[in-house]
Amino acid sequence: MVGLLILCTFAVVALAAPMATTYDPEQARLDQKLLEPSPAHLLGTDQIGRDILARLAYGGRFSLFIGFAAVALGLVIGVPLGTICGFYGGWLDLILQRIIDVFLSFPGFLLALSLVAVLGVGITNVILAVGLGVVPAFVRLTRASTLSVRHRPYVDAAQAAGASGSSIILRHVLPNALAPVVIQATLGLGATLLTAAGLGFLGLGVQQPTPEWGAMLGEGRSYIFSNPNLATFPGVAIFLTVLGFNLAGDGLRDALDPTLT
Repeated sequence: MVGLLILCTFAVVALAAPMATTYDPEQARLDQKLLEPSPAHLLGTDQIGRDILARLAYGGRFSLFIGFAAVALGLVIGVPLGTICGFYGGWLDLILQRIIDVFLSFPGFLLALSLVAVLGVGITNVILAVGLGVVPAFVRLTRASTLSVRHRPYVDAAQAAGASGSSIILRHVLPNALAPVVIQATLGLGATLLTAAGLGFLGLGVQQPTPEWGAMLGEGRSYIFSNPNLATFPGVAIFLTVLGFNLAGDGLRDALDPTLT
């Protein structure tokens, strides 16, 4: 519940950004640069006079969107592949699992960094890079979950009744195999947000002047001693959001796993 409360707070602020602040997050005001927090600018201003609160609020839209879109891409690709591998097995499973082994041998951030280097920078390419980076985990988890239910009595009964493979997968296997995948997806949202923020920190994510928490953190590192607000506030936003996803995922695991007490 604490995790959901944190996430709902950030989601509401991001969605209601035009009502939360009257400042344009991309408009520079050089005469108001590096201001400390005040009633006019609740979190201060950055190095070119942009309101930090406005950039955090609008930046939440991009950071959360990248996280959700990347996980959705991983689910759309990973769940069908994992289900097919686990249910049918054979040479297709053998080949795909060896490919997955190759991808899993790379650290997640390094894999996303390599994909961005190939695809280029920008929101769409960051989503593709981060999303493709989480596909192997979803394939492996879905395959393992499918293997655990493939020989259950209700699956054997459906096969004996003459049901097709696709029908058995959709009606009997997936509904009973998706619980751990849903939990992984919730936990993966925090990981994908961190990866996207890391790319933005390195200047390989969302490009200026579009606000994004990782990019804001990267800009603020040059002022960490003279004006730490520039790095502190986006860092706290990333920290709390990832914490919210982790807490929500942990609670969801307790709710969906009947073996836990």
